[in-house]
Amino acid sequence: MTVVGVVAAILSVIGIVQALAGWVASVRFAQRPPAPPAARSGITVLKPLHGDEPLLEQALSTLCVQDYPEYQIVFGVQDPTDTAIPVVERLRSAFPQRDIALVVDPTEHGPNRKIGNLINMLPAAKYAMLAIADSDLHVRPGYLSDLVASLTIPGTGLVTTLYAGLPASRCFPALLGATQITHGFLPGALLARAMGRQDCLGATMCLRRETLMRIGGLHALVDHLADDNVLGQLVRSLGLEVRLASTVVATTVPEATFGALFRHELRWARTIRALVPGAFALSVLQYPIFWALVAVLTSLGAMWAVGLFLLAWLCRGLAATGVDRALGEKLETLAFPAPVGLLPLRELLSVCVMLASHAGRRVDWRGHTMHAAGYDANSPSSHSPKGLHSR
Repeated sequence: MTVVGVVAAILSVIGIVQALAGWVASVRFAQRPPAPPAARSGITVLKPLHGDEPLLEQALSTLCVQDYPEYQIVFGVQDPTDTAIPVVERLRSAFPQRDIALVVDPTEHGPNRKIGNLINMLPAAKYAMLAIADSDLHVRPGYLSDLVASLTIPGTGLVTTLYAGLPASRCFPALLGATQITHGFLPGALLARAMGRQDCLGATMCLRRETLMRIGGLHALVDHLADDNVLGQLVRSLGLEVRLASTVVATTVPEATFGALFRHELRWARTIRALVPGAFALSVLQYPIFWALVAVLTSLGAMWAVGLFLLAWLCRGLAATGVDRALGEKLETLAFPAPVGLLPLRELLSVCVMLASHAGRRVDWRGHTMHAAGYDANSPSSHSPKGLHSR
């Protein structure tokens, strides 16, 4: 045994415990009773778009078949030639009964173009309840009902949702990206909740228009890359709760190359490192297979290290498939089974992304170079451009 091997083995055991704890958290979440049914008042869903992404029409179609009596969908683009526009027109033809609006406005309001797009879209919203949802979300028919039921619980200011990964193809990069979301991020978010955090997960952000105005409107977010994190902090500063809805959605993982996947995950990593550097550093503990491999290499293939490696792989596989079973009823056809055989490669890639995240703060976001930075909720101005800088 070497000192490095022993330390790596200890870290691997910690990672195994964390993986199993994430599995337990997923089971408990699945067994949690849903929010009591509420009066289903009208709600507007704001969907900013940028290009015809993989599975875009399939994802948007799931929002058009909601089991909800009165809702409006507002799509928005900033380029009159955006290739997402024909997709919206096809949806209008396929769902003529659905209240669908399209806003085409090139006005820019700040470096975060998604928020700038939303600022242009907001005047078209009819209802007092707003749901801001990513373009690549696939949702089940009860999605809006679950959001509204959670939002009407007293003391709630913002509702967000867990999301799983849905690969756009069966290529390795898409599979690796999807399993990172479903079997890494999702149980990790539940463990963070169990420890008292109330993070806003940006795939869905549902709140009342009145609450949005109280925190300074969408303009309070336009200078920040991590707009979801900032929104959650601002809502909590009002003394309101950020609640997790019982529904689980799926987000498309479109990456077909390892380069594209690496750049996408590097943007996530650098953003998280800027916002919560301590938690980001501790996240290295969630890779038990990697640490067991380090133990194998530093012990020159000792049998105990090889056994630990196989145990870590087994436990990670059991935890991942356990998460799949726990959330199967909530996701149904949106579920993507864990690629257990790819878990070692997945962890190696994650560690490489973590290491690369320390090489700078630049991120690539839809063809634009930006710089991630932290956000201070106690800053004298909530409009201070601390979260994002653009070039």
